[in-house]
Amino acid sequence: MRLAPGALLCFAVAGLATLLGFYLPLIGAPVFAILMGLAIASIRPLPPAFEAGIAFAGKSLLQWSIVLLGAHLSLSQIARGGLASLPVMLGTLAIVLAVAYFVGRWLGIDRDLRRLLGIGTAICGGSAIAALSSVIDVDRSDVAYALGTIFAFNVVAVLTFPALGHLMGLSQSAFGLWAGTAINDTSSVVAAAFAYGAAAGSAAVVVKLTRTLLIVPIVGYYAWRRIASHEGGPVDWAAVFPWFILWFLGAAALDSFGLIPAGWQDPIQRLALFAIVVALAGVGLASNLGRIRAAGLRPLTLGAILWVTIAVSSLAIARFMHLG
Repeated sequence: MRLAPGALLCFAVAGLATLLGFYLPLIGAPVFAILMGLAIASIRPLPPAFEAGIAFAGKSLLQWSIVLLGAHLSLSQIARGGLASLPVMLGTLAIVLAVAYFVGRWLGIDRDLRRLLGIGTAICGGSAIAALSSVIDVDRSDVAYALGTIFAFNVVAVLTFPALGHLMGLSQSAFGLWAGTAINDTSSVVAAAFAYGAAAGSAAVVVKLTRTLLIVPIVGYYAWRRIASHEGGPVDWAAVFPWFILWFLGAAALDSFGLIPAGWQDPIQRLALFAIVVALAGVGLASNLGRIRAAGLRPLTLGAILWVTIAVSSLAIARFMHLG
């Protein structure tokens, strides 16, 4: 019962978003859901009774909806998509971290905030920022500024990427690769990619989950530095590792070995897609617009530069390597 008020609100928003997406498919239900949630959150704060259900939808339900998507993907598809995207991911990671360091210094942004913005942009937004802040000693205000900045450009990506993809004539697979490597948070990747098309959404999810795994070596590096310098306590690896990816692979394994009946495929995919819309409604409803206002001009400027950098470099590397 604790989850009921917030969950019901997310379902209501998702239902209306699905209806609007049916009549305006170029925008799509995922984008409508996150924007309607944002609009409601910006009008006035919701009562505390709604928080638990909204938080559950925005995080846990989103992860389980992605697990359901794995049920119509084979392990070979995931392996091909993940391996093909690695050059783009690693290339954009190196470029974004370099730009964050040099441009951030030029803008006078402190080291910790530069690091959080760079890794948040290059890997997976809020999840990467939260994981990194668990192993390095950073000021809480830097974490809030980084989250606010990343969130701002997630919204921009959701609104602009599908239109830009159509303008450039990107195929479903090419757009999935671009969205999966260039948009920050998983929720925004899913919203933009599924607005472009179901095939783009599936491709983007595979790329994004591969990219999310980069959290582990990055956090491992900073944890090793902390241990070497005898600072702080032990690292909570169980909290850092994105465990839902293993469930996603498990669902794909069931499909690969023919353990999911063919008649279940379409209902599972429809359920997954609607669950994604409900989850994105939760993401929008839980948004803290005050963080954007608090971030200030310089972090937003660096965030904008990094956002453009990863969007352009991702496309350029993919085109150079003839991927997608």
